[in-house]
Amino acid sequence: MSTSATLQARWDGRQLALLGKVCLAHFVSHFHIMTLPALIPLLPAHFGVGFLEIGFALTVFNLVTLVAQTPVGFLTDRLGPRRLLVAGLVLGGLSFIGLAFTPTYPLLLVGMACAGLANCVYHPADYAWLSHGIDGGRMGKAFSFHTFAGYFGGAIAPAVLLGTAAFGGIPLAFAVAGGIGCLVAIVIAMTPGDGVHQANGLAPAQGAGQATRGAGIATLLSPAILVLVVLFMLLNLSTGGLQNFSVSALTTGYGVDLVMANAALSGFLFASAFGVLAGGVLADRTSRHGYVAAGAFGITAILMAIIAVANLSDMVLVVMLTAAGFLSGVIAPSRDMLVRAAAPRGAEGRVFGIVTTGFNIANFSGPLFFAWLLDRGLPSFVFGAAAVFMVLTVALTLGQERSAARQRAET
Repeated sequence: MSTSATLQARWDGRQLALLGKVCLAHFVSHFHIMTLPALIPLLPAHFGVGFLEIGFALTVFNLVTLVAQTPVGFLTDRLGPRRLLVAGLVLGGLSFIGLAFTPTYPLLLVGMACAGLANCVYHPADYAWLSHGIDGGRMGKAFSFHTFAGYFGGAIAPAVLLGTAAFGGIPLAFAVAGGIGCLVAIVIAMTPGDGVHQANGLAPAQGAGQATRGAGIATLLSPAILVLVVLFMLLNLSTGGLQNFSVSALTTGYGVDLVMANAALSGFLFASAFGVLAGGVLADRTSRHGYVAAGAFGITAILMAIIAVANLSDMVLVVMLTAAGFLSGVIAPSRDMLVRAAAPRGAEGRVFGIVTTGFNIANFSGPLFFAWLLDRGLPSFVFGAAAVFMVLTVALTLGQERSAARQRAET
């Protein structure tokens, strides 16, 4: 049987269409997240400010996302993820298109605030739509394709935007970023709604509605869900620190030239994307998602600890960071399955909105911490701190898995 025939046997057309639209939205999410960082070298001259002011614009983006994401998660369960995704894509797209016509710093802050508000839609809406529209036996793979699409969007954004800026200037780069968001919004709005009650923003089925009403604040802020918030924060502190500061750490403290340091980071990023796909297969073949995540991240912690203390050649550093990227990608679908298991039926948008605020807390605080390490002349501590955050993540994940196992045994 051909590959396409096998795929069709496993996935019906409705689910493939739904998955494709959610993946497109997540691609745009990460492309927009990387838009300002990719253009940072060019932006001070364009807006007539310094790097500190550009950094503050990124802080505004992350702060708005942090504050708004949980309320938007509640709104997702009320209005439906499809409507929220279209609104978020349009708002994000218009935010960057607006920046193409307004090269003033105050309007940059307004545009990034609007883009941050758009960004808070994606995690609750994406995960809620997938949870309602994809069969449980395929959920791990669905989560992995979703995450891969986001990683891929972030990975190609610098090349696309810098190439566009070199050809037509920064305004054209902003216009391209915004146009991609609006184009995907049109695709999602104009295609059929896939027959999913909640996903279409219609009234949910009766059973789901009862479950939603029963998911009060005490349930949504249960210890299991709060632990997952901390888990997401620790995950992003470690991987975000490596993504943002590994190049600076390698060049300033390890004697690695810029080309090899960027090769190590590229290996980490692209291996992460393909690790996600492998993790999706694992997630669908086991119910012990905590053990999968803990095992992969435990090995990653060991690799980071070795880099922190050992004197390694440039090529070995590239290989180890590439392996670390793959393993950190493997855990992503299992991580998402842990959240789905903790979410009451009909409250997936709210729970993912709450849990993924851990990402935003790390985005807000992590850069300050890792930049402080570099300013203190401690580049090896970038990898050492990442290893510590990973060990804490492993301990938390194992505790969560054992708690879930006890609950399953009691029931």
